[in-house]
Amino acid sequence: MRTNLEIALRFLLARRRSMTMSLAGIAFGVGFIILTQAITTGFQEFFIRTILGTDGALRVEDKFQATVVNMGAIDAAGRAAGGVAVESSRKYQEGVAEPRRLIDAIKRFPDTAGVSEVLRGNAGIQSATREESGQVYGIELENHMAVSDLGRQIVAGNMDDFRKTPSGVLVGSALANRLRLRPGDSVLLSHGGRSTRYRVSAIYETGIRDIDKVRVFMHLGEARVLLRKPHGASYLQIGLKNPGRAPEIARQIELMASHRAASWQEREKVWLDVFRFFRILAAITVFTIVVVAGLGMFNTLAMIVMEKTREIAILRSMGYTRLDIAFVFMLQGGLVFAAGAALGWVLGALGTWGVSSVPVSVRGIFSTDHIVVAWDFAHYAGAALAAAAVVLVASWMPARRAALLEPAAIIRGASQ
Repeated sequence: MRTNLEIALRFLLARRRSMTMSLAGIAFGVGFIILTQAITTGFQEFFIRTILGTDGALRVEDKFQATVVNMGAIDAAGRAAGGVAVESSRKYQEGVAEPRRLIDAIKRFPDTAGVSEVLRGNAGIQSATREESGQVYGIELENHMAVSDLGRQIVAGNMDDFRKTPSGVLVGSALANRLRLRPGDSVLLSHGGRSTRYRVSAIYETGIRDIDKVRVFMHLGEARVLLRKPHGASYLQIGLKNPGRAPEIARQIELMASHRAASWQEREKVWLDVFRFFRILAAITVFTIVVVAGLGMFNTLAMIVMEKTREIAILRSMGYTRLDIAFVFMLQGGLVFAAGAALGWVLGALGTWGVSSVPVSVRGIFSTDHIVVAWDFAHYAGAALAAAAVVLVASWMPARRAALLEPAAIIRGASQ
């Protein structure tokens, strides 16, 4: 093994410049794959955390009554042979009529981390300067904080003030900017011809503009009075210990409670597909760097085979088999791959660390002031596997050609 390694190194050093270019290409390709995957995955995970911290892992709403149709079966003789019941349609009833009973049932699921009863309704929102339309969300604060990040989303004011003030409200940052509201200001909420004045206790920012420009949180009892809904809830927001199991838990809740249950994966399918598309696109684009480096290495190894035919003949005459010769050339590719992958890992880690501190202001589907990255060993393993596949293909054909060379023909040709 040591002799084979020495021979492989000697052959590589014979084409030092070409192999250095191939090594650099593989290193940069591996590094850029790691960097792009870290950025795209980082933003995706940050988006998921934002969604889970705002709307929870599950939302249960709208009771349904399924319409069942009996489908009869007929045997070979044409006689009735039983049948099966098939759900043909659903008739929905808006909201949750008995939230307390449903909450008690949902809390029995071992994965449930918390349940919040939410009453929602449209309302006019008027400040001293202008009027906007928005939505009122009545909540029980402690329960809602258990299934969301509302407590950590306060950017102005004090959550304790909202907790202690029955007439207090929490206003989204985008809505507060449009109405020029600050903590301590009064705001007039109107619904169904009835107006009530409330006090802005705090301003929150989820980072999702469509939420921050319309939602006003208030105590559940005050929302029932304003919206004139003394009973029931619009939906239940559920937090899970393992959000990845949300689709499975949603199906169980639908079967148990006959209420529509939507997981966060279902609610945000469009955005999740967009992130997945960009991850794949970025990986394919950067992978071309590794492919180009592999083509360069293929050409270099092919040239080494042509230049080292006498040496190959000598090795064969010394007892080296075809497999041994092929192994020497595959070993050259392995050495370039190992060095390129290791250097690429270093470049990827340094690049990921560097861009994570780059200031950038993003507002829309989430809020961040810097580039978000994800540190995941799978990115490094995936980049190395991609490079290994290219190097394997690039090394195999020259190695096969070298192994097929006949030593006697080479020696006769050299003597002529």
